[in-house]
Amino acid sequence: MSATERIEVSRRIPATADAIFAVLTDPKGHVDIDASGMLIDAEGEPVEQAGDRFLVHMDREALGDVPLGKYDVEVVITKLTPDEEIAWTVEGRLRPHARHIYGYRLEPAETGTLVTSYYDWSEVDESWKERLTFPVVPESALKATLGILERTVRRRAAGA
Repeated sequence: MSATERIEVSRRIPATADAIFAVLTDPKGHVDIDASGMLIDAEGEPVEQAGDRFLVHMDREALGDVPLGKYDVEVVITKLTPDEEIAWTVEGRLRPHARHIYGYRLEPAETGTLVTSYYDWSEVDESWKERLTFPVVPESALKATLGILERTVRRRAAGA
């Protein structure tokens, strides 16, 4: 895998790992923290293990790159270690599945948790690389999502 097929960004969030993980395992939490604008809504129960799935209603028009309009995908959890790491890929109606991986690693930090968001497209099928420009989600959106994650965790802790 080349360095150009993976992005990682980190931010210290002044919250416990379990509070952050509660957002990351909640399908609606994914919608709440999305900075790309593509995630419209989600259906499903909080995920607990690799292999769990939930439905996400998408709107690709937010990116303005491919005229897909509104569509649904399934998020498939590929890795889940409570309060430490969660990763997933996305499966839609088109085959082969793209196999890009999104995830978060959480590490204890002074006054909070160091959260690293990553996006890895090293396993994406060549047919997808010919059709789309990768990364689909830019580094700036990953950074923005971490800021939104901090705000979302704070609001949930406050009961808002």
